[in-house]
Amino acid sequence: QVQLVESGGGLVQPGGSLRLSCVASGSVFSIYNMGWYRQAPGKQRDLVAHITSGGNTNYADAVKGRFTISGNNAKNTVYLQMNSLKPEDAAVYYCNTAPGPKLNWGQGTQVTVSS
Repeated sequence: QVQLVESGGGLVQPGGSLRLSCVASGSVFSIYNMGWYRQAPGKQRDLVAHITSGGNTNYADAVKGRFTISGNNAKNTVYLQMNSLKPEDAAVYYCNTAPGPKLNWGQGTQVTVSS
């Protein structure tokens, strides 16, 4: 089974930026559409951005204009550039296939937005 490893989270002030990375153990990005999900405490896990194998992107309204998803098939890596972060963006971020997750979840990466 393919393993997903997310990284790049951390503590950032409101208005700041972070770049998340997700590395897959196999060549999934050329096969599947991939997405970034997030889950805040007590809330469900939601898809916030996804990218097709052809490079088309789609975003949840809450992050549109602030987040950018991209991928590097050669590196089996998908990225999420997050700008103008808000406290409500704080969550554990995960990658998986999209719009429906088909792979085992990774450990996620924690994003905290606080002054």
